[in-house]
Amino acid sequence: MSLLTELKHKKILVLGIGITGLSCVQFLHAQNLCFVVNDSRTNPFSSTYKQSQFIVDFPNIEMHLGHWDKTLIAQADLIIVSPGIDIVAEGINKYIRSDCKVWGDIELFCQFNNELSQPISILAVTGSNGKSTVVSLLQYLAEKLEIKSQLGGNIGEPVLNLLSESLNTQINEKSAGIFSTAEQFFILELSSFQLESLSSMNAIAGCILNVSDDHLDRHITFNNYKSIKQRIYQQSDIAIVNRDDSATQPLNIKQKVISFGRDKPEQGHFGIELVDGINSLMFGDQVLIAIDKLPLAGIHNALNYLATLALGTCAGWSLDLMIEHLTGFTGLAHRCQRVKSEDGIVWINDSKATNVGATIAAIDGLSQLSSTTNQLILIAGGDGKGADFSPLQHELKEKVTQLITLGRDGDHIAQLVNNAIAVDSLEQAVHTAKNLANKGDMVLLSPACASFDMFKGYSDRGEQFITCVQKLAEVG
Repeated sequence: MSLLTELKHKKILVLGIGITGLSCVQFLHAQNLCFVVNDSRTNPFSSTYKQSQFIVDFPNIEMHLGHWDKTLIAQADLIIVSPGIDIVAEGINKYIRSDCKVWGDIELFCQFNNELSQPISILAVTGSNGKSTVVSLLQYLAEKLEIKSQLGGNIGEPVLNLLSESLNTQINEKSAGIFSTAEQFFILELSSFQLESLSSMNAIAGCILNVSDDHLDRHITFNNYKSIKQRIYQQSDIAIVNRDDSATQPLNIKQKVISFGRDKPEQGHFGIELVDGINSLMFGDQVLIAIDKLPLAGIHNALNYLATLALGTCAGWSLDLMIEHLTGFTGLAHRCQRVKSEDGIVWINDSKATNVGATIAAIDGLSQLSSTTNQLILIAGGDGKGADFSPLQHELKEKVTQLITLGRDGDHIAQLVNNAIAVDSLEQAVHTAKNLANKGDMVLLSPACASFDMFKGYSDRGEQFITCVQKLAEVG
């Protein structure tokens, strides 16, 4: 029995009607499946897509808003849950039957993809930090190599929208008598929330870039968080592993592994070696490219390049051609992004560093760009999401000249050093940094925290930082 036929006889419940939930609704509706929608919010719709529009688009879909409906949950055979909903914290799990399947949108996507006569190949990436950079670089390289690929998951378009587009393309090509033999790829960035409900992904390769304290307000313990990340290996033919991070080591030692790291690599693996006095990316004993030729600075970004090349190699992409195009990728906004300024100070916007590991990576990577006589001034703080900040202490004491803190958990970070300066706003933080910095010094916004205590999101925080820096430059 096909999956579609099976689901036609199931009671399906979609929990959450945000961006992901809406993509689930659109996909299920396109398959002519019957389902019910439930959201605890009275008005879960956005200003760009209102409830009235939903009713017009889906007039026959039953919708229950304002509370989690215990009866609907208890009756469901299949629950499609949005990744932002913690079914344990919300108390939903108490009403789910033992024989009820609980899927996220990625699992629904994989179930349908697996049933295609030619399933689309998957490259999957997770990690506490750097995953958006890696998948975006991977997508960029695919475009340059003229390889059909689509980027989704925790970034960009919801995966079910991508699957619908691919299905429509295949149908149209077949009706036109076009039978393409070229391999196609889905490049997926996967969060721990998405991995929790994922069990059917058959990826060519899965990569864990790194694992550091994050989302412990939901996952409770680091070991639980780490085990959730490990699920990506269990659903991939090849594990891409960070040699520098023991938490990324696969539990199944029989699995094929390709590793990357800061040290000289063995044959068949990726690493870094000093060649003629210059640090270079390596594949075994093959010199790939000098690190100082790459646009993304810092050792953490060198590791991101290596992970990307490992993934592309697993997909059968030409290593030489990938190296050719590496220098054309300029990175993502709010991720170690240099802010234009005429004051001689190096201002770095790393607002996307929403956890401790990301900030450590930024300090470690960027401190190598400063001479021993230049200051590195760090602005940090926000909503720590229950994280342990103590791993920051060594970096703060050894590599940061001055710490400026703000936000809900700023005081917890300030306690790690003796000379921290606490401020009440980002504007005040930038003013303080400006007064402390001299030409050639670096001011790094790398909060180690989420932004929702003071901002709409990390991008809003980053944009406000840029605005503050540029206003100061005008005044100066």
